[in-house]
Amino acid sequence: MTDTAAAGSAPAAGPLGPADQVDWTRVFLGFGGMVIGQFMAVLDVQIVAASLSQIQAGIGASSDEISWVQTIYLLAEVVMIPLTAYLSKMWGTQKFYVAAAIGFIAASILTGLSTSIEMMIFTRALQGLAGGAMIPAVFATAMTVFPVERRVTANVIVSLIVTLAPTVGPTLGGHLTEALGWRWLFFVNVLPGLAVVFLVGRYANFDKGDPAYAKGIDWTGLVLMTTFLLAMQYVLEEGAGDGWFADDGILWLTVLSAVCGVAFVWRQLTYRQPIVSLAPFQDRNFTLGAIMNFVSGMSLYGGTFVLPLFLAQIRGYSPAQVGTTMLVSGLTMFVAGPIAGRIVRAMDLRIGMVVGFSMIGLGMSLGVHVTDDWGFDQFLWLQILRGLGSMTAMIAASQMSVATLPVTMMKDASGLVNLIRNVGGAMGLAILTTLISHMAAVHYADMAAAMSLGDMDAQSMMSGLSAMMSEGGSLDPEGAGRKAFSFLFRREALTLAFGDAFMFLTCGCAAAASLALLARPARAGQAPSPLPAAKPQGGR
Repeated sequence: MTDTAAAGSAPAAGPLGPADQVDWTRVFLGFGGMVIGQFMAVLDVQIVAASLSQIQAGIGASSDEISWVQTIYLLAEVVMIPLTAYLSKMWGTQKFYVAAAIGFIAASILTGLSTSIEMMIFTRALQGLAGGAMIPAVFATAMTVFPVERRVTANVIVSLIVTLAPTVGPTLGGHLTEALGWRWLFFVNVLPGLAVVFLVGRYANFDKGDPAYAKGIDWTGLVLMTTFLLAMQYVLEEGAGDGWFADDGILWLTVLSAVCGVAFVWRQLTYRQPIVSLAPFQDRNFTLGAIMNFVSGMSLYGGTFVLPLFLAQIRGYSPAQVGTTMLVSGLTMFVAGPIAGRIVRAMDLRIGMVVGFSMIGLGMSLGVHVTDDWGFDQFLWLQILRGLGSMTAMIAASQMSVATLPVTMMKDASGLVNLIRNVGGAMGLAILTTLISHMAAVHYADMAAAMSLGDMDAQSMMSGLSAMMSEGGSLDPEGAGRKAFSFLFRREALTLAFGDAFMFLTCGCAAAASLALLARPARAGQAPSPLPAAKPQGGR
């Protein structure tokens, strides 16, 4: 067995042989099947977001339990993503991906048939494991199978899927639930899943597995990694609702995550056959690119979180109305993909990241002064700028991460990049949830201190509201007027808090744009020199 085969069956020239002997039709069909699988896996994170109340009613879950429909999927996915490099080296990309797709189909059917919250949590965990296996393999394939001149185009496709799927998830889910019912959020995966199994199983014979990886699996490292990621993801998902460190469970899980995380890193640096290779972090561009992907994850998932939440809580939009408004982001990203690819290809990758993050920041800055009457028209340019910037930044950051890495590290790098992006998204959501809740209370207190019920403006507003309630037939117009006054007060405070959330995202993008300048000069599509990698060794 050669060194390059041991490093992931992806030698520098590509495992398919010389370019003039490659059947590119078969390559594109196989890769296309993998792209469909990746789209399904990323889509299923957000497809349930607009339909949780319908699912809750359908399976009789409580308001606390229903959030686990999303949380457990993310927990399972984040554990599987870093394992995909090792497993695909051991079994080969084709066999591993087909197995994951079959598992995803089966788990989707079982989830759609769920009759209790316990059954749904279990089947969604299985679905998350299978989905997490399909996500990073696509980027690794794009960087190893295609020749240098085609890698940017392949990366555009991958980036388009990663950014588009979570954006259109609430839109598709909302309309699908209204048309066919919530169970079809999961049954819809069956036909595309079968297409993935056929295309990948028939055409995606890109590399061969190496059974040597099955010997000496680092079980200790696997347990440490699983505990570290599960605890961290749970803290990020549930911490805001439980008061963070005021809750003993969150506090101890944070300590457990930190201890296991340090132990896991030490184990991977010292064990002869690490289950997750950290070698790509030796490259400065990969490290900076990973940070950029972390920020882009915060921006992507944060923007997809804040805007629907505002439309639902402030404007009272239905899932279908939220989906229609959010469609602008999806369409912009879809149209911008080829354009962003050309921009990134034509310039230094550092410039691409600066331009991309600056555009996202500019778009988010438009929402800083949001008011409670904003709708489709007011959010139009915010979504357009965010969509254009997200595509440019995502493509440039992904290319920067691998621009100076040897091809033998691509599978390991892909898993790490996708994991970091997901963790960035989870951390962004946790920060935004806490920020909105905290700042809404701060703004409410400030407004209450500035305007007491004894003020003339407050009395005038109260009188007007009471008169409206009296005309509406209220038996207690003064009491109803006070409730309406309090509601308007709280809505204004919450609106100001959403403005603060947009400011946070703006500052994050500005910091990322500045940090991008620290990377070494690199261009998309450059061919790094392959380096030999160690063969897998059995035993301890």
